[in-house]
Amino acid sequence: MSICRFLKWVMLLLVIFPSLFDPSLSHFDSAKKKQMREKVRKMFYHAYENYMTHAFPHDELKPLTRSFTDSLCELGNLKLEHLPQNYNGTALTLIESLSSLVILGNYTEFERAVLWLSENLSFDVDARVNLFEGNIRVLGGLVSAHILATDSMNRLIQGSYKNQLLDLAKDLGQRFLPAFDTPTGLPYAWINLKYGLMKNETTETSTSGCGSLILEMGALSRLTGDPKYESASLRALRKLWSMRSSLNLLGTTLDVETGEWIEHSSGIGAGVDSFYEYLFKAHILFGKEDFWRMFHSAYLAVQKYFRHGPWYHEADMRTGKATYWQLTSLQAFWPGLQVLVGDIEAANSSHREFVHVWKKFGVLPERYLLDHQMVHPTEKYYPLRPELAESTFYLYQATKDPWYIEVGEAIVDSLNLYTKVEGGFASIRDVTTMQTEDHQHSFFLAETKKSQNEQVQCLCKSVLH
Repeated sequence: MSICRFLKWVMLLLVIFPSLFDPSLSHFDSAKKKQMREKVRKMFYHAYENYMTHAFPHDELKPLTRSFTDSLCELGNLKLEHLPQNYNGTALTLIESLSSLVILGNYTEFERAVLWLSENLSFDVDARVNLFEGNIRVLGGLVSAHILATDSMNRLIQGSYKNQLLDLAKDLGQRFLPAFDTPTGLPYAWINLKYGLMKNETTETSTSGCGSLILEMGALSRLTGDPKYESASLRALRKLWSMRSSLNLLGTTLDVETGEWIEHSSGIGAGVDSFYEYLFKAHILFGKEDFWRMFHSAYLAVQKYFRHGPWYHEADMRTGKATYWQLTSLQAFWPGLQVLVGDIEAANSSHREFVHVWKKFGVLPERYLLDHQMVHPTEKYYPLRPELAESTFYLYQATKDPWYIEVGEAIVDSLNLYTKVEGGFASIRDVTTMQTEDHQHSFFLAETKKSQNEQVQCLCKSVLH
């Protein structure tokens, strides 16, 4: 299990790479396997090299105009409030690409990137960032890269690496801690990296925002020997769990000062999704039974109150009554999580419905109205999310059914057909017209916060236990 939910949009690699070496896929001849591997490898480097050429060291690439955006302060900031004037990026895409480079065996580029970050990256910047996004993307990327850099099995950093990435991660973790200074222990959603908590900062956050910090901050504590990071995130998680309803359901948004719920309707999608994921993966990573007990109770409640056939609607946490009948693209992580739990039948059922919607449009819309069988009128976009590919990978690994390899190849082909442009890979603004948007999200290269690859899984267990 990846320490910090590190998937890689090279999850597409993981959908295909491990499978291509599996002798059970007899109908995939060696030439076909080689062709598929090379196709995905080219995708990664097309995105990566365009970023390094046109955007580095800024945060993300704008592939249509071959320029850049310093977007770390915009992540989760829908109204684009309090944007800094002098922020010039933190090489976000490079940080998130580190583990992908190792998966691809490009140790030379990995070492070059690590040394550049060691010498140039600083978090002493006047930038208001979303705690959740900063944690899963930046802190997670640094912690995972540190582990890879110190792994004796990798041919990396011969004598030149002296824990610089861990030092950066520790510095960033320290800058996160003031967010937790609340009466409830639930952290503010926003923190200024240079000045800490801003005056009149909003007290509203999401369940994911305060319940999805334990993996990265827990790993940071284990690696540094300083328990304060894990303690802060664990206190927040336990407080959040204490706020569940009698049905073992949680809402979507809450007030960190009062500990009162703001939005009582929730599901397994945006604002809540990673809470479930982190509970189970924290149990795997740290081996604590209380994580399992919390997750098991929450999982049974989801299956009882949210599930309707192969779909999952939203419901009121107080009554369990359905509120919104909709599919959101972030929900596509759920079948993958179910595979880890061992609920393969339910995972397969939901996964096939997501694949059906993908094939209907060519990509997965951000929000799809189940009761009307149509795309949400204002959320028609597809920002290159990896969750469906992630779940496809898990299901193949669990079942060895070659159909999932075919799904993985179809996803790759769709991305090349609809999102590949000369300057990288562009998001889709409208799935009904396939109009593109000038943004290559960093998680396309490395959604290092959402799944696991077997190499990092084994490494994390050996380091943290």
